[in-house]
Amino acid sequence: MTTTISWDVPTPFTERVTVGPEHLDQFGHTNNVQYLRWAEQVAWGHSVSLKLGFDDYERLNAGCVARRHELDYLAATFAGDELLLGTWIAECDAKLTMWRAYQIIRVGDGKTVLRGRTQWVCIDMKSGRPKRMPPEFVEAYKPIETV
Repeated sequence: MTTTISWDVPTPFTERVTVGPEHLDQFGHTNNVQYLRWAEQVAWGHSVSLKLGFDDYERLNAGCVARRHELDYLAATFAGDELLLGTWIAECDAKLTMWRAYQIIRVGDGKTVLRGRTQWVCIDMKSGRPKRMPPEFVEAYKPIETV
């Protein structure tokens, strides 16, 4: 039997992880903080795939920092569960902020276990103050086309 994976958008950036014992909390399921770590991990992976790694941030003296996280936990996951982490740019004002969306799907049954999003703000790497996005950010961080 093949499990159907149903993403909220046509072409998210994805990474695959397996829940390990180190990811569990005292209830025996994946700790809620771990999902935020995975969101950050897949976000960086996506940025690097867009040719905007930390070295590029330093070169441009511009980076993105989290302002707000919204995470909806939809189902528990457990040690051994294989998960697909998906992310995409949902909104970008091409000035200071963008929203990155996340979806985490359990491979075994195709169930979405988390949906979330983060608002990112562009900052000057030296001062830490908000800074207008450089053209490289505007070009790379375009919102994904939805169906």
